[in-house]
Amino acid sequence: MLAKAVLIIDKRIEQSTRYKRILENIDITVFTSADFALSLKIINDFEPDLILISDSIDFDIKKAIEQIRVLTYNIRPAIIALSKSNHIQDKIELLDLGADDFLSEPINTEEFKARINAHLRRSLENNFVENTMLFDSKVSYKMIKRELNSAQEWAIMLIDIDNLEFYKEIYGELAADKLLQTYSAIIKSSLEKGDYIGQFGKDDFIVITNPEKAEKIANYLVYAFETVVSKFYSKSDAKRGFMFMHGDEEAENKVNLVSTSIGVITNQYKKYSDIKQIISSLISTHKLAKYKTGSAYVVERPKISADNAVEEKEKNNNILIAEPDEALSILLEATARLQGYNVKVVNEFDEIYDAITQYNPAVIILDAGNSETLKGLEVCRKLKFELQNVKSNIIFTTTLHDKEMVLNAGADLYLPKPYELSVIFGWIKKFNDNYNE
Repeated sequence: MLAKAVLIIDKRIEQSTRYKRILENIDITVFTSADFALSLKIINDFEPDLILISDSIDFDIKKAIEQIRVLTYNIRPAIIALSKSNHIQDKIELLDLGADDFLSEPINTEEFKARINAHLRRSLENNFVENTMLFDSKVSYKMIKRELNSAQEWAIMLIDIDNLEFYKEIYGELAADKLLQTYSAIIKSSLEKGDYIGQFGKDDFIVITNPEKAEKIANYLVYAFETVVSKFYSKSDAKRGFMFMHGDEEAENKVNLVSTSIGVITNQYKKYSDIKQIISSLISTHKLAKYKTGSAYVVERPKISADNAVEEKEKNNNILIAEPDEALSILLEATARLQGYNVKVVNEFDEIYDAITQYNPAVIILDAGNSETLKGLEVCRKLKFELQNVKSNIIFTTTLHDKEMVLNAGADLYLPKPYELSVIFGWIKKFNDNYNE
């Protein structure tokens, strides 16, 4: 498991080998490269948490740092420049260009380790979910991507608590958080050193382990969850085996107690070519577990198809996502599929028009785009005021805090970033229902 990963970009074989040995001795996975073009591929494939770059490479280190910072805008690794120079102006220039630190060589080994650990610690601390103290979805996405590009066998588990939103509505936010924290502690207790646990969404967990352990872990979690879950209910609800949403006894208001569903996929029998394929298979397998009554798990077998999503034949459940942030777009796509929507993702604004013609989405999630050009606003205006056949509801997401401008462009909803997944999917459901009335 590539829990902490560092890339060393250094033409000097002896020096980079020394740094690599120091870091591996403190349980850090290290990639080395003497070539800047190869370094960019490693960054794209493995998204290292920290990058050490020496001015010994056959590339201008200033331009290299600028390019790395642009390439890693969403994942934001720490960048440390290495140089024999001790001139203050050299340090200032590189720090201004995007480096987080500057180390003048030769470097004391203990100081080197301390600085690396300090940067890694700060990086990781910024990616914890407060109530569970687990890594957030961005880190989970990164870990899945690393496994995809590694040569190891792996198993990935998608774990969630069914009916948690109903439980939260009846018992309150604090009780739901306590349930989530307890389950995360149970999951942690089932794992060993080298396994990864993080969150996939607000209430979902991702576990990465090896294929031999995955089914045993899933079996234990189902047993452990069912053992403790009754403690989170009143005696009457626990005895009855279900809840009433409004406190009466009408059948349509009956809600099942929470349960856990777990989907497990591995690369033992099926080779994956990209992360979207992994997420699709994971969600499809997890969905099979959700179809079962009570807590259950499903392990993807060689004969199980990854494309077994249930389709609504009459209702339009199509969603179009135009989101340039790759990690966020995959998270939105995965969560939407988990909730039964059919999803199309586009990466360029110019692709939206063809996608609408071919896909006929009920809801469009449209990002504003670059803060200077605001291409998304132009697209929104065209969809709402020029193309008369577009009936889709548009959820406009943006860091631009100008509600009037966005709504005047024709958006049905202005949703400033950052937002909670529960918020955007509440609006998706509302707009999807309205579209199909």
